[in-house]
Amino acid sequence: MTATRRMPRAQRRAQILDAATRAFARTGFAATGLDAVAAEAGVTHVILYRHFASKGELYRAVLDRACQRLEESVGSDDFDETSIPTLLRAAAEDPDGFRLLFRHAVREPEFRDVIDTFRTAAIEITDRQLAEAIPAGPWRDWAARLVPTVALEAVLAWLDAGQPDPGLAAQRVEQAVHGVLDAVRPQARVSGSG
Repeated sequence: MTATRRMPRAQRRAQILDAATRAFARTGFAATGLDAVAAEAGVTHVILYRHFASKGELYRAVLDRACQRLEESVGSDDFDETSIPTLLRAAAEDPDGFRLLFRHAVREPEFRDVIDTFRTAAIEITDRQLAEAIPAGPWRDWAARLVPTVALEAVLAWLDAGQPDPGLAAQRVEQAVHGVLDAVRPQARVSGSG
């Protein structure tokens, strides 16, 4: 390993978080050792432990930073016509962080609380917005849970496919979301002729 250059504490911490995000995004929490993180960051274990007391503490810091970045980009109060394009842009800017949140953290019981908080908020916001168009009941509850899931899975699939057609991606994700909404909207009865 090459000698690490001395840098300000905050800058070194950010370097370690960046490297840990990349390392954890490849294989998740359980399969990623601190050796891999230290190598990715180009630091020794001693330097790593000066900033983070344990692998769990480091992972939680990585997830918290990814959540904070996502919230700063997308917001957390309401969804509108800019939400999906903004979500795609945020995922493209931090694909490893996005994958950690929505692919790995959901499967890791020790850290699931991070994503559960995000999902609960997304469901509440979606339900509030659907109230205008869909009557209260099990179908609105279903849609409020499914819409954020479809949007997030669509963005993950888009990232995994190499981010094709960035200019059209938002429109396609919106079409998938509208498919869910179309499935639960009350349909006007059409009487047959004849």
